[in-house]
Amino acid sequence: MAAKKIIFANQKGGVGKTTSVVNVGAYLAQRGHKVLLIDLDSQGNMTSAVSGDSKKQGSYDVIVGKCTAEEAYQATPVKNLYAIGGNINLAGLNVELVNELAREFFLKNALKDIEDDWDFIMIDCPPSLGLVTINAMCWAEHVVIPMQCEYFAMEGLNLLMRTIANVKKQLNPHLEILGIVFTMYAIKTRLSNDVVDDISAYFSDQVFKTKIPRNVRLSEAPSHGLPINVYDGSSAGAKSYESLAEEVLQRV
Repeated sequence: MAAKKIIFANQKGGVGKTTSVVNVGAYLAQRGHKVLLIDLDSQGNMTSAVSGDSKKQGSYDVIVGKCTAEEAYQATPVKNLYAIGGNINLAGLNVELVNELAREFFLKNALKDIEDDWDFIMIDCPPSLGLVTINAMCWAEHVVIPMQCEYFAMEGLNLLMRTIANVKKQLNPHLEILGIVFTMYAIKTRLSNDVVDDISAYFSDQVFKTKIPRNVRLSEAPSHGLPINVYDGSSAGAKSYESLAEEVLQRV
């Protein structure tokens, strides 16, 4: 059976994409699913958050054909969870692809031979709507949109939704929004609750019930190269991501 193909996307940086892809992936793996995480961000934060080595062959090499996906696999501290790392080479990939034929489908072609080997393949997209993110959208079935509970985060949501709709219409009819997940949620602040209320009213069925709180342990975990279920499985952040992983399972 082919893998469920999920990307975590938002052109705004600092909204919790990397934290979300790592920890949802870790909880799915903990439940016994075979999960592959792919880092498409040149900063390589997802890679270091699972103790990966950004100097090894990674997603850039896979996309441009310098190695196969299998050659780029790295183990993580979680059983059943593997990663293909990202590094600074990805920074110029948008420009490298721009004049190529079928430039939107490099990632899809690079991953097609491994999709039956995994239960889930999940991608951490860069904070832009450039060709690298479009490649991810042309490959994926599902988009998870992490959103910080702040006013400016709302401003970019319409552009992201339009981009997803255009890709679905013109390039990938299988692309669907799996859900919007609120991150860095502060239950006692009016702004957090106003943002949640506004977006929930407009996108009601597309909003995940689970909200990810601001949590010190969640912030600390990546510096130790550990997903939250390994670093501190009893923390509020851990319980939230366990709940979100359960929702993701139900929706796919």
